[in-house]
Amino acid sequence: MFAVHLLAFYFTKLKEDQIKKVDRFLYHMRLSDETLLDIMARFQAEMQKGLGKDTNPTASVKMLPTFVRAIPDGSENGEFLSLDLGGSKFRVLKVQVSEEGKRNVQMESQFYPTPNEIIRGNGTELFEYVADCLADFMKTKELTQKKLPLGLTFSFPCKQTKLEEGILLSWTKKFKARGVLGTDVVSSLTNAMKRHQQDLDVDILALVNDTVGTMMTCAYDDPYCEVGVIIGTGTNACYMEDMSNIDLVEGDEGRMCINTEWGAFGDDGALEDIRTEFDRELDLGSLNPGKQLFEKMISGLYLGELVRLILLKMAKAGLLFGGEKSSALHIKGKIETRHVAAMERYKEGLANTREILTDLGLEPSDADCIAVQHVCTIVSFRSANLCAAALAAILTRLRENKKLVRLRTTVGMDGTLYKIHPQYPKRLHKVVRKLVPNCDVRFLLSESGSTKGAAMVTAVASRVQAQRKQIDKVLALFRLTQEQLVGVRNKMRVEFEYGLKKDTHPRATVKMLPTYVCGMPDGTEKGKFLALDLGGTNFRVLLVKIRSGRRSVRMYNKIFAIPLEIMQGTGEELFDHIVQCIADFLDYMGLKGAQLPLGFTFSFPCRQASIDKGTLIEWTKGFKATDCEGEDVVDMLREAIKRRNEFDLDIVAVVNDTVGTMMTCGYEDSNCEVGLIAEGAQDGEELERNLGEEQGVAQGTGSNMCYMEEMRNIELVEGDEGKMCINTEWGGFGDNGCLDDIQTQYDKEVDEGSLNPGKQRYEKMTSGMYLGEIVRQILIDLTKQGLLFRGHISERLQTRGIFETKFLSQIESDRLALLQVRRILQQLGLDSTCEDSIVVKEVCGAVSRRAAQLYGAGLAAIVEKRREDQGLEHVRITVGVDGTLYKLHPHFSRILRETVKELAPQCDVMFMLSEDGSGKGAALITAVAKRLQQAQREH
Repeated sequence: MFAVHLLAFYFTKLKEDQIKKVDRFLYHMRLSDETLLDIMARFQAEMQKGLGKDTNPTASVKMLPTFVRAIPDGSENGEFLSLDLGGSKFRVLKVQVSEEGKRNVQMESQFYPTPNEIIRGNGTELFEYVADCLADFMKTKELTQKKLPLGLTFSFPCKQTKLEEGILLSWTKKFKARGVLGTDVVSSLTNAMKRHQQDLDVDILALVNDTVGTMMTCAYDDPYCEVGVIIGTGTNACYMEDMSNIDLVEGDEGRMCINTEWGAFGDDGALEDIRTEFDRELDLGSLNPGKQLFEKMISGLYLGELVRLILLKMAKAGLLFGGEKSSALHIKGKIETRHVAAMERYKEGLANTREILTDLGLEPSDADCIAVQHVCTIVSFRSANLCAAALAAILTRLRENKKLVRLRTTVGMDGTLYKIHPQYPKRLHKVVRKLVPNCDVRFLLSESGSTKGAAMVTAVASRVQAQRKQIDKVLALFRLTQEQLVGVRNKMRVEFEYGLKKDTHPRATVKMLPTYVCGMPDGTEKGKFLALDLGGTNFRVLLVKIRSGRRSVRMYNKIFAIPLEIMQGTGEELFDHIVQCIADFLDYMGLKGAQLPLGFTFSFPCRQASIDKGTLIEWTKGFKATDCEGEDVVDMLREAIKRRNEFDLDIVAVVNDTVGTMMTCGYEDSNCEVGLIAEGAQDGEELERNLGEEQGVAQGTGSNMCYMEEMRNIELVEGDEGKMCINTEWGGFGDNGCLDDIQTQYDKEVDEGSLNPGKQRYEKMTSGMYLGEIVRQILIDLTKQGLLFRGHISERLQTRGIFETKFLSQIESDRLALLQVRRILQQLGLDSTCEDSIVVKEVCGAVSRRAAQLYGAGLAAIVEKRREDQGLEHVRITVGVDGTLYKLHPHFSRILRETVKELAPQCDVMFMLSEDGSGKGAALITAVAKRLQQAQREH
């Protein structure tokens, strides 16, 4: 028994001594936690360099965009081919991906050898060999009659400008075929396949790096997977990066997989303090000295060789094998990574070590076997440490991109070293978790490696292609050609003429209502005026003080709510409520008993017989008060004042808000003779009321235009002298069917669901309140087609009016990252992926762009008319504009201006923002009317 203990003690002591000896000898190969954190920081800096446009040319870590923008979502299906070129064997694979509710992949594959004379010979012959193997596979598997999409896994650094193209930057590992560097490998393979036209009907949809293939294979099984790492013959990693951080590719939307090509980390000298004499010796004897220095410290192609160089040096120093060296130990490549893995096996490792060393012609003692085993451990542990540091840098970047405190993610792993080495995975995982304690990482082994991944990329590419086609088909409906816009402008012009002429006026869809506003402000206006503003759920009363000379206007106002029961009660109740609000305001301002001139902004279609007479044509915007349509609203207001019998007011003018907009700008700029309102939807409450479930949908707030017309052209009013402002009420344009050619099914759905089907067609395509509704209809349709929100139509999406214009404006803002778009959609109860967010943004853009272009076409018609009426070659006109759609939407105003410029090139149109057309404007109209009345009396 004592003898056994003694032997055990001797062996333990022997082991300790040998381990200490090796540790001293390989002191430089052992990396502390501090050093690893330092390497991690260096790699982060290198990634940043590789992503920047200006710094990329000199970066050693190339951070190549792969144009893989999406990971599998489980809806992929079909048959795909895949080729894998880059390792010790070449593989052809047929992959059948089927959805049927469960993710199911079936594969048939065949390996072909890659002889040295092929991989180091002529490039043309290499690709012809690949095409021959593919043709052989197609024949064997009886696939020659099928047209199949193909994914090519090509495990070498390539510069891509699209998914199906790749310019070879450098050969790595043992490949060295001539004439391929700097050329597109996809077109080389396509040309080689032409020799087999009878048997090969194949479309190369994707060129994929093996690392990307690994990530995609794992992502099919685990949607959290957004990193791929290979530790095999070579080593590399890829991950999903935010497009906004990739300077090398246009566009900021979404994410793209970046192939880091991390094997070249340190090629610029960044790792010199970590490299040892053995690394330098190995590098000098390699096919590519000075290149792939990080890879040469990590990957399977080099670990065995590193061990050989160390053993040789230790033997020379008399630290191993009694100073004896065999001839085999001098031969490059005699120790391979599989030997290193065998020597590190848990139980049989020492026996394996003895056997391997004996095969090399050495006579190892027990002590030698222990020492050699420890050398292997240090070399492979360093490899795992270095990999962990670089991977930790990638994980930290992902976490920071997502602005998370903790990241949950999956890393797809592949490569022979990772798979066959008994301790490697465990060591790697442990160090990664130590370096990034705030990341919960799952490591997932890629089942059939990168080849299946290429098929997955191809499957995703063909799914995305098919979905893109369907989405583009929908968006195309909203793209107006120059010809269509010219058509809209010309039709609008015809409708203007119809509305102005006595005999065609009753049939006109654009009513061209005379407003009896016959002059613009001239700066002499002064005095105190009351203004009332009724046009939505809020009613305003204002006191406006105008001072002449300095053109200054001061305003005091109070806002009163109009309850739903009043909006939809009787006319008498509505006007009594209005007078009650006026009385409260006069009290509040201490003006009881003052007889002030009053302008009444009444933003509903009215037919006027004079400036202070306005007959309501029809209620809009959710108003339904009875006994008002066909009545004069000024008379109704006067009667309500009489009923109250507390004060008397001089009602001078009934005004439309669009005219008020023109007047406020005309006060500042005498060239202003057009007023335009491009209103967005109101707040959610008012929106719901107007689109309301109970009442159905009413006309939206605001799409209207007015302008100063020559009296001689207005047949509805006596007299030919001077000008008068015409309120076009152009929202009704198209009610005669003249816009049917550009109306989409979504416009029809919005129209049919509204309170006034068939009416206000132009307004329903342009006004802010309806734009959100059109977007909602499109989103529902795309979701039904399975193109959005994983095909799930949430309850919120079925709710009318959830899409306020402010959301459209926010979603389309250039400053908003997709993450924020996702948040807005989440507020709306829509759980969206990154891809969904891009599509929603595109839909919003298409709808608002069309609205701005239609507005522009209408406006072009009016400025052209003004130019021709004045018989001018060129004309300068200012347009007074109001409305949240114009003011707040990030692109609306620009597109509107561009469209007017294109469709009315001889008109120099300035746009001026109006402030408070319905308050200040009403007071100015009243002031101008008083001034003109005065002038007439003096005549």
